[in-house]
Amino acid sequence: MDTLEHGSGRLFTDPSSIAARAHFQQKSRAMTDKVMSVTEAVSTLLCDGDYLAIGGFGGDRIPTAVLHEIVRQNCQDLGFAGHTSTHDFQIICAGNLTGRGQMLARVDNAYVVGLEARGMSRQARRVMESGEVEFTDWSNYTMALRFRAAAMGVPFLPAHSMLGTDTMRHSAARKIECPFTGEQLVAVPALYPDLAVVHVHESDPFGNCRIEGISVADLDVARAAKRLIISCERLITNDEIRSNPTRTAIPYYCVDAVCEVPLGSYPGNMPYEYYSDEVHIRQWLDVEEDLDEYPRFLDHHIFEVSDHQEYVRRAGGLDRLEELRRLEFMDSPQDQGS
Repeated sequence: MDTLEHGSGRLFTDPSSIAARAHFQQKSRAMTDKVMSVTEAVSTLLCDGDYLAIGGFGGDRIPTAVLHEIVRQNCQDLGFAGHTSTHDFQIICAGNLTGRGQMLARVDNAYVVGLEARGMSRQARRVMESGEVEFTDWSNYTMALRFRAAAMGVPFLPAHSMLGTDTMRHSAARKIECPFTGEQLVAVPALYPDLAVVHVHESDPFGNCRIEGISVADLDVARAAKRLIISCERLITNDEIRSNPTRTAIPYYCVDAVCEVPLGSYPGNMPYEYYSDEVHIRQWLDVEEDLDEYPRFLDHHIFEVSDHQEYVRRAGGLDRLEELRRLEFMDSPQDQGS
């Protein structure tokens, strides 16, 4: 198969399916109790230099509690899959604040910095423009395809996406000639994260998970990751899982840790549970403009809190929870914004 063009970006992870298979063969398939605290999960499963992938979609179903703990533990030199990242990337970029080292070092960049209609994160922009973070460009679709290739256990998948674009030129993909038809395609390399973190609605102690609503690429991310932390709104019994096994989205054998964290996506949206706290997200965006106030904000909301429930209390979310639940079940986006 001929390679017609190389993207100029660096490939941050090994796409070899053989190397990944050797790792996965060592992973236990036993149905053991994996429940632990967020602190224990991060300290056990995330190492300096690891490549990190985050579940969820935009501001929906993001694992906020685990991300705060990663920042608290000051993990260094991380790679990051910027697939559909908004507030999750904003949190990680807080780890690159002056005086705390360099948490974020490498980014596969599809969607980062922007918080959709809310605006752009000033801190995330500072980090990405600093020259200290290396990044390679991709489209949203090709990032999802990279996880799909890894979940399938193949080193790449072919696609038409990115052909003829600057994104292709700055990616680490390769233009190839199809051996069957001769047409030009993009070879998109598999992405096997060292650690993925996914927030779900329900999990049993073994890690059998249920997700309500859109799952985006999370089912592939879970199968692609070498290690996987699940945070969940609720722990349920294995008997409940077995009562309707078709609802299991992520199976236990992908999972290394299960952390029960009610409101674990706050201030993000949790479909069918609670709406995003737009007031608190706006606080994040506003305070990032002031480099004197920003560290004090992080101390108050992340470094000085004992757990995620205290963070929610300090952010005012518990007082607003009834309203956030009401907003989630309104019929129209126009009503939700009023």
